[in-house]
Amino acid sequence: MKITETKYFEEYSDRNGAKIIDSIKNFDFSEEKSSFEYLTKASAVYSSNIEGNSIDLNSYMNYELSKEKFKSGKEIEEIEQLIKAYEFAQTNKLTEKNLLKSHEILSKPLLIKSKRGKYRIEAVGVFGKSGISYLAVEPQFVQEQMTLFFKELDKLLNRELNKIEVFYFAALIHLRFAHIHPFRDGNGRVARLLEKWFISEKLGKQFWKIPSEEYYKNNQQKYYDSINLGVNFYVLNYDKCLHFLEMLPNCLR
Repeated sequence: MKITETKYFEEYSDRNGAKIIDSIKNFDFSEEKSSFEYLTKASAVYSSNIEGNSIDLNSYMNYELSKEKFKSGKEIEEIEQLIKAYEFAQTNKLTEKNLLKSHEILSKPLLIKSKRGKYRIEAVGVFGKSGISYLAVEPQFVQEQMTLFFKELDKLLNRELNKIEVFYFAALIHLRFAHIHPFRDGNGRVARLLEKWFISEKLGKQFWKIPSEEYYKNNQQKYYDSINLGVNFYVLNYDKCLHFLEMLPNCLR
């Protein structure tokens, strides 16, 4: 499936269109620097939490206030590197080169240097309590899939889209990227960063402030269930994707 797919847009728009527009009207887009920086840190913390990081937002902010009193470990480093990746994305255009750079930054605590910012050369799967729940595309096809992905992404970046379309395609980008699973580790973090990066490219820097990562964390089981459209890359049923696509606009409520 291509990320420019419009097959599901009409139903998505009927169910979410007015809600998205009304929510954006009422959302706080103040440009206070402190607020922007805080919400960037919050995004990184919640995104890390989804991947099993145990440090909550309150604990991280207390660490920031008194770093000398706390011992910095791997989980703190994961969050700090992800914050740096968000800051990099906020000041750079969304391109394949820059996406790889963002992965290089955030994956410092996750991967050896030779695998940071590089597409994987290993088979990878997603594992649940009962074993493997999803097998991603084979490593020899990752570059081919990502070339197609960015070809389609460039079309969307250069096309005029209304707010409803932006949110629809952003969620579809997130979903498809997660299914390709192009990296050895860090795919979920990059997918959530990429979703918000696309929205901000289309609608403005203030959209980095939307609480999508927090919403996904607070609805984590639904997030996992709705992203699961098949047991492997070749049997994915995107006719069931609306449950996932609808999560993003709900974060604005």
